[in-house]
Formats: sequence, C-alpha cells, structure tokens
Amino acid sequence: MAKEIPKTAKPGAQPVYQNKPLGAHVEDSYKSRGKLGDGTLCPKCGAVFHDGRWRWLPRPTQAHEEVCPACHRIADGMPAGYVRLGGEFLAQHREEILKLVGHVELKEKTEHPLQRIMNIVDEDGGVLVTTTDTHLARGIGEAVHHAYQGHLELKFGDDENLIRVHWQR
Repeated sequence: MAKEIPKTAKPGAQPVYQNKPLGAHVEDSYKSRGKLGDGTLCPKCGAVFHDGRWRWLPRPTQAHEEVCPACHRIADGMPAGYVRLGGEFLAQHREEILKLVGHVELKEKTEHPLQRIMNIVDEDGGVLVTTTDTHLARGIGEAVHHAYQGHLELKFGDDENLIRVHWQR
C-alpha cells in the first residue's frame, strides 16, 4: 500500500512529524567558530589554513595567526582519541608495535596536520596512546589489528568527537 501524504502537505514538501525527537546538535569546541581566512598560520606548529583546511605549507607573509585545533587540544590536554594496547603479545613486541604506531601517525600527519599523537604512556601493563583526532586513533587501532590480529574494540562517545580504541592479544 502506498504511503499516504497528509492533506495539509504541499506537493513535493516533506511532512513534519511532531512526535519524532530531534537529534541533539553535536558541536566540537575545538573547531573554529567562524571561517578562517586563507593563509592563517598556527604559531605553535606552523600549519597553514589554506583552501578550507589545515596544511603543511611555507609560512605566508603577513599571515593572521590563530592556534590550530590540534595545538589547542594539546595545550588543554583534551584528547579526541584514546588507544589502549594490551596483552602478553604487547609485552613481548612492545617496540615493534610502537614503531607501527609512529609510522601510522607520520603517514597521517604528513597529509593531515590535525592528526597527531599527543602522548604515549605505560599504563596497567599496557600502553595508552592519546591523539588529537578520532580518525588517527581509529587508524592506529586498525593498523595494529591488521598487522597482529588480536581483539579490536571501537567505542565512539555520544558526541562523536571522542573515540576509545582497545586492542589486545
């Protein structure tokens, strides 16, 4: 049976359903409030905002300076990604796994300046890697899982601006 359009609706218009709750608007407090000017420079890391995104470019002359979201997160100590690596396999292959983590960061950071590792610390028989971006955290987890198998778990926060990755073997 065809879906019946309410009589008050105009042809081609979508009806509004009052009984459906609206999804909460998710806002990342580390993203810029307004549009940055082309050639904006981060004074901390040297990244340049150009063509709508942050890039590694030569320092522009007479550049407006504004701290990039990654440097802002690092200064505030507020990671967007937590990667917990654990298990006996990690204890036996720690250096090798951490080299892989570093390679993933280097590859991503080369193209995307906002994707950086904030810190790597030993914690409860494992390692905790914190990142400035959810994509990097997920990429690290997937790379370690692809290389060494084991168990990978991804948990996104309610606001979609946070990810917790847990890998162990």
